[in-house]
Amino acid sequence: MIGARVTDEVVFWTRKGDGKGAARAVRNRRPDRLRWRKAVRTVTAHTGTLRGLERLRLEEPVREAVIDVDDTVLRREVILDARRHNVDLDRGEILPFRTMGELRQYAFLIGTDLSHMGRYVQLPDDFDNPIDVGGVVVVCRALSTLHRKRAHRQLLEVPDRDGPERLGRYHLMLEKRAETDSNSAHRWAALGRHLLGDHPLKG
Repeated sequence: MIGARVTDEVVFWTRKGDGKGAARAVRNRRPDRLRWRKAVRTVTAHTGTLRGLERLRLEEPVREAVIDVDDTVLRREVILDARRHNVDLDRGEILPFRTMGELRQYAFLIGTDLSHMGRYVQLPDDFDNPIDVGGVVVVCRALSTLHRKRAHRQLLEVPDRDGPERLGRYHLMLEKRAETDSNSAHRWAALGRHLLGDHPLKG
């Protein structure tokens, strides 16, 4: 499709049920952090609905295109985008290796409760066993977003302290809850960053 944006071309092929055409469009375009990333996200969302050999034939060429990306941040984020759709494009080449022991250590130092994570991603029992880093980071980001949005909604119900309306006990309670949710949002985001090696912890 000459002259078409990569996002439009991928949508065209996926709507026709032609995953190979969509994967080819991704492979033939220069990677960038906006449209190309969005296009790959569309392809991996489609891939996540497939099974067996059909899925493998689509997943592998997309994975090869992603592995060849020079932009390390873009490559990592595309890998994580795919994990949201239960598609694993990483075979240990991109995301760091982490064990359950490391995850527990990071969670303890940051102050997050891993029991909340077990509902969404399978965690090993043995401290020496590897974890699904992509899956865990995706859950960390999702929990961070959940708490941040909840804190925002709660604060919207609290009157301006400089306004005419006085703050009652209910408003003070909402402020406290919002502060708790905001802190939780920061902690879950921090855990995801540390697992990716963005801000290594000491201790």
